[in-house]
Amino acid sequence: MSVVSVQLGQCGNQVGPEVFSTVYEDSSGANARTYKQCSNERFFRESSDGVLVARAVLIDMEPKVISKATAKASGSGKWRYGENSHFCQKQGSGNNWANGYCIHGPQHKEVVEDLLRREVERCDRLAGIFAMMSVAGGTGSGVGTYVTQCLRDAYPRSFILNHLTWPYASGEVIVQNYNSVLTLSHLYTLSDALVVHENDTVHKICSQLMNIKHISMSDLNKVIAHQLGSVLQPAYSPDSPVHYSTNPMGELLSSLVCHPEYKLLQVLNIPHMSRTSLAYSAYTWPGLLKHLRQMLIANARMEEGIDWKVCVPSNPAERTRNTHTGFNKSLANLLILRGKDGSSADVGAFKETGLYVPWLPVDDTFHTWHSPVPFSGYEKLATLLSNSQSLLNPLDSIVKKAWNMFTSRAYIHQYTKFGISEEDFLESFTMLEQIISSYTHL
Repeated sequence: MSVVSVQLGQCGNQVGPEVFSTVYEDSSGANARTYKQCSNERFFRESSDGVLVARAVLIDMEPKVISKATAKASGSGKWRYGENSHFCQKQGSGNNWANGYCIHGPQHKEVVEDLLRREVERCDRLAGIFAMMSVAGGTGSGVGTYVTQCLRDAYPRSFILNHLTWPYASGEVIVQNYNSVLTLSHLYTLSDALVVHENDTVHKICSQLMNIKHISMSDLNKVIAHQLGSVLQPAYSPDSPVHYSTNPMGELLSSLVCHPEYKLLQVLNIPHMSRTSLAYSAYTWPGLLKHLRQMLIANARMEEGIDWKVCVPSNPAERTRNTHTGFNKSLANLLILRGKDGSSADVGAFKETGLYVPWLPVDDTFHTWHSPVPFSGYEKLATLLSNSQSLLNPLDSIVKKAWNMFTSRAYIHQYTKFGISEEDFLESFTMLEQIISSYTHL
């Protein structure tokens, strides 16, 4: 089954090409023929001249980033974007969510929906739609939210998974917290799940694990693409133990999102290192899984600096009183092991009932996928996609900063002039406060 990707705004159109390049390079280097075929069918279609074409639609209100993305893909000589699979204009959204959602989105609804429909109809079987965007800008967040709404209306029974890039906490745009609050509150009712990458976390991975001295946006995007690729590439699952999963998005969502109140997913990946270090490194599954489990419960974003003192309370009463200041409680986790002997690795530590909420059956809280094919040069790679309390602190921080601005009515006129009222803001705050409360009291 095929996944149609939608690249939205500057961020989505920078992350997207890296994701396609990552999955292409990974499948091209694999010896397993079925793995390569499954990956290509999932992410690409073949043109009349035999070139792989990404199953993607590119949308931005400015042409610069899309031009770079399409030129880079074509210049690789390995894959490209469709000639008529993108839409852009001459004027951006000015980092204003309301401008993107209320003005640019509705103005170009018909042409965008037509592009999306054409790409969906090129799929023999649609596994779902994967939308990549930021939460803090104008086009990516505002138009991105509007396009997600159009997708939900047009394909009410299809899976929609949104990948969101979280802004630096120090600030990239003065109104980024407003944009983030409006994006998250709207997407929560439209998308089946939200996979989040925080720029601060990815920056630390580049600096401390990849040893990159001068970190660029391209470096950040490559790390994000690596982690997304390790989730999206073919794998065997309990529902498909002999053949690679034919419904990857459906199985992923059914494994992790069992309640509409809980849709925030985060990716943990181990090991992560520079290409030059790979040849001199050797890992065992017990060592990788021990560190990955501690990353999960201590809410550590990478293997360096893990707090090994954090543990799961043995007393059920203590676990019930836990808040996001204690160990990181999970609703559900999906572990993906790639490389030799991954299917026989001992994953029992991730099944411990104390890690999870008591009101879900044990069989619904933890799932494992595996593939014998090494991923992207890593002999062994463990990826954990987690629905847990891990995003509580950054979400709470964004809401508080936005609320402090809202109470003084700072920049509100920039939104009301495009049609977003103060009541719309209040509704968004109310929804996100409910989400924070729900995750806090897991």
